[in-house]
Amino acid sequence: MKLVPLGDRVVIKQVVAEETTKSGIVLPGQAKEKPQMAEVVAVGPGGVVDGKEVTMLVKVGDKVIYSKYAGNEVKFEDEEYIILKQNEILAIVEE
Repeated sequence: MKLVPLGDRVVIKQVVAEETTKSGIVLPGQAKEKPQMAEVVAVGPGGVVDGKEVTMLVKVGDKVIYSKYAGNEVKFEDEEYIILKQNEILAIVEE
């Protein structure tokens, strides 16, 4: 089974990274505020949404930064994902 978003929706998975303080203490992902960076795992088809033509600008594998309170958190096959609309994504992170 897999998640297939509809319309202009995007499925993302948060990037969890451990952080080390200046004194060398390692903070696990749960000990700090959730990052707003995630990886795109599925993209909807776009098309006409609410009477407007929507072209999907993100693709699977992109790293993105999204609004703090955006989308809906869902648990699917023991993994946590966020489903949100493309316009709630603020930026694509390019390396």
